[in-house]
Amino acid sequence: MRSHSSSAVALPAGASLSTASRSDWTTLKRLLPYLWEYKWRVMLALAFMVGAKLSNVGVPLLLKELVDRMGIRPGDPAALWVVPAGLLLAYGALRFLTSFFTELRELVFAKATEGAVRSITLQVFRHLHALSLRFHLERQTGGMTRDIERGTRAINSLISYSIYSILPTLVEVSLVLTLLAVKFDLWFAWITIGALAAYIAFTVSITEWRTQLRRRMNELDTVAHSRAIDSLLNYETVKYFNNEAFEARRYDENLEDYRRAAIKSQATLSLLNTGQQLIIACALVAMLWRATQGVMDGRMTLGDLVMINAFMIQLYIPLNFLGVLYREIKQSLTDLDKMFKLLDRPCEVADAPGASALNLGAQENQVSVRFEQVNFAYDPARTILHDVSFDIPAGKTVAVVGPSGSGKSTLARLLYRFYDVQEGQVLIAGQDIRQVTQDSLRRAIGIVPQDTVLFNDTVEYNIAYGRPGASRLEVEAAARAAHIHDFIAATPQGYATMVGERGLKLSGGEKQRVAIARTLLKNPPILIFDEATSALDSANERAIQAELESAAQGKTTLVIAHRLSTVVHAHQILVLQQGRIVERGRHDELLAAGGAYARMWALQQRGQEPVVAEEKDSGTIAP
Repeated sequence: MRSHSSSAVALPAGASLSTASRSDWTTLKRLLPYLWEYKWRVMLALAFMVGAKLSNVGVPLLLKELVDRMGIRPGDPAALWVVPAGLLLAYGALRFLTSFFTELRELVFAKATEGAVRSITLQVFRHLHALSLRFHLERQTGGMTRDIERGTRAINSLISYSIYSILPTLVEVSLVLTLLAVKFDLWFAWITIGALAAYIAFTVSITEWRTQLRRRMNELDTVAHSRAIDSLLNYETVKYFNNEAFEARRYDENLEDYRRAAIKSQATLSLLNTGQQLIIACALVAMLWRATQGVMDGRMTLGDLVMINAFMIQLYIPLNFLGVLYREIKQSLTDLDKMFKLLDRPCEVADAPGASALNLGAQENQVSVRFEQVNFAYDPARTILHDVSFDIPAGKTVAVVGPSGSGKSTLARLLYRFYDVQEGQVLIAGQDIRQVTQDSLRRAIGIVPQDTVLFNDTVEYNIAYGRPGASRLEVEAAARAAHIHDFIAATPQGYATMVGERGLKLSGGEKQRVAIARTLLKNPPILIFDEATSALDSANERAIQAELESAAQGKTTLVIAHRLSTVVHAHQILVLQQGRIVERGRHDELLAAGGAYARMWALQQRGQEPVVAEEKDSGTIAP
């Protein structure tokens, strides 16, 4: 069995072997509880493994007897019955039992292996959804998915190699050494032990040398994959600027770096394989030379010579496999550790100990919202909101307007508890949202975001996502309310139309109407409209605005708007500038005051936009 190269990460540069061992044992300890859920299957599989190795070791013993019995004179009845019918059948039976017990082991333990893979992968998936918005804004999707993919494969490799390759090899080597030492002289055992020690020392030393190359290959593979995914996700931007050649050149640079690292890795792999074969060949020659001398001296039979040769061949396979085993285990442990590190990422926004569900009272549509002296910053060096306080009475609509970068969308993120405030508190029905479960909080809120992203699935699936399990009639009713039903019905596949990656097959206005439809389908007591009609033309905007106002009747609604004409009917309008509320009141009152709102209204009425020289309201860019 030849050794194979791999691009998995090994030891970090400069890490000591002792540090790596502690890390490897820690990773193994984290994996064992997932397997221990299937402890009876593990024990039964181990029993089958021992049976397979005993059968395998018995094959050379029978082969010796078979060769020695071949000295029977011609015509002796034993030549026909004892040898072919007895030893040959027993020889074939042992060969069969070796494979039979091995397959039973794999069959019995398959449920444990796949169960552990499922449990860990699901836990990682849930944890990624539990991480804060900050993590997902900063992540590299391609690299992260690559780490999860390699970690999942590593579970299968570790279980297979660690539990059912190391132990079987040790059992088989122990049995063979015992037989050689007891049946013949100790030299056979010492030669075998010496070959094992030399083989293991050579394999470990060369493999440790190769770890930095494999780590480099893995890093280059992740970078290349991340850039390729990022480029494909931004396909339209690439086309807009005719940068196909630029993207291909960047990708090719990564591929070239990976190619060079892979060639170096293959060169060291060839050196490793050659050294391993040399050690095995020397041991085999020494063993056969001593066995041949024994036959010539009359101390051993021809069958003994054949048996020793068979033992060496059987040891040769697991010995050579040990090289693959060590490399694969080291690689798999590192890959699995990277996936476990994702699980170790702390949740920036987590439920408080003993958090209870949000209590909306007997009348769920009568829920108030209050921001109380809220101060918030994505980065400590730049505060976004300064001492913001306002109320949204139950069943009323409050609109927030202001220039870009003033903190309007941040209010929606805080209300959804994507981030926690540094000072002050956000209350829903008189309860601090940090003291209630996030699940109950978000079930009570529906949002139409400014930037609508859809799943690469059907239109029906994306609308029904607002309330999984909703009937087709309910989905269509929501689509009609969002003024998108006629468009969907006019397409060849209707509600089964695929929207494409991130909904790119739909226009901005169509995506926004789908988002409106799924929020209307959810029908929560609190609504957030974050520039809900910004991508619509004037005719559709007026029609949908009427539907949104109708949907907001009796619900507590926060409207974030850029076009002031969409908020004139709000019960209260807040003017936000540089994270501070500078004006508040109804539309008529603010116009009469002649302040910032009145100036913004006058500019928009003349078809102009306010000139703003502020940073974008986002937590992704530090000052």
